[in-house]
Amino acid sequence: MNAPLPLTLALPRRAALRRLAALALAPGAAHAAPGGLPSATHEATSPEWERLHQRMFPGRPLIQGQGTVQVIAPLRAAYGASVPVKVVSRLAQRPELYVRKLYLIVDKNPSPVAAMLDLTTAVGQADFETRLRVDEYSHVRVVSELSNGELHTDSRYVKTSGGCSAPPNREALHLIGKTILKVAGKVQPGKPMAAEVTVVHPNDTGFELNQLTVMYIPPYFVRSMVVSFAQQPIFAADLDFSVSENPTLRFNFVPQGPGELRAEVTDTKDAQFVGTLLVG
Repeated sequence: MNAPLPLTLALPRRAALRRLAALALAPGAAHAAPGGLPSATHEATSPEWERLHQRMFPGRPLIQGQGTVQVIAPLRAAYGASVPVKVVSRLAQRPELYVRKLYLIVDKNPSPVAAMLDLTTAVGQADFETRLRVDEYSHVRVVSELSNGELHTDSRYVKTSGGCSAPPNREALHLIGKTILKVAGKVQPGKPMAAEVTVVHPNDTGFELNQLTVMYIPPYFVRSMVVSFAQQPIFAADLDFSVSENPTLRFNFVPQGPGELRAEVTDTKDAQFVGTLLVG
């Protein structure tokens, strides 16, 4: 297997997330479709998305459809603070053409860019699963940037609300930062292997009300994650509070033999956590 590519972004990722979050809070950020109701078609655009598109990918066309990437999410979610979202890539991660970046976006969230992921060919297949907060009826989008510069996108309209103001579970604060890795099955050299990383963390949004003090809980969430196997990078993720409490990412990687799966995590208080798992 070719050596993984460096994990880089065109802009510093933390700064990019802050800028994009500010866009959603700008005057005129919320608009309704004709008739006063948001469009409920999965492929529709929104004023928020139009603005984000121009800031994130200026002058670059996006190819709409599920031929290269698909996002799967429920039309109606029972709980807005934990909406299951799956990204399915139709493209194998080969050096000649692969998914190098994935963006997960919730149009109408206070911080719409939930995750930006830098990928290497070591993921084998750029499929990811996680759970997101959805604050009001909104499109959930994925943008897949290929190594040749093409941008592909897909979206689903999700009907739920209250995701960013739902109170988190505060019964395990002593476990904050515990990072748990899991794999499915046994190593088959050269073949993609399913894995999961979970960080115990409240991922406070800043919009949650403390029922005892009647004051807002300050934002406090997992900011970044770097995952590697046998000292070779698999992916790096910049996350925001639009990812649910106890953020979990399900992913693939291609082992060439036994080794250590490792996740390095940083939160918004600059606390650093590490989880490891021997795989073999």
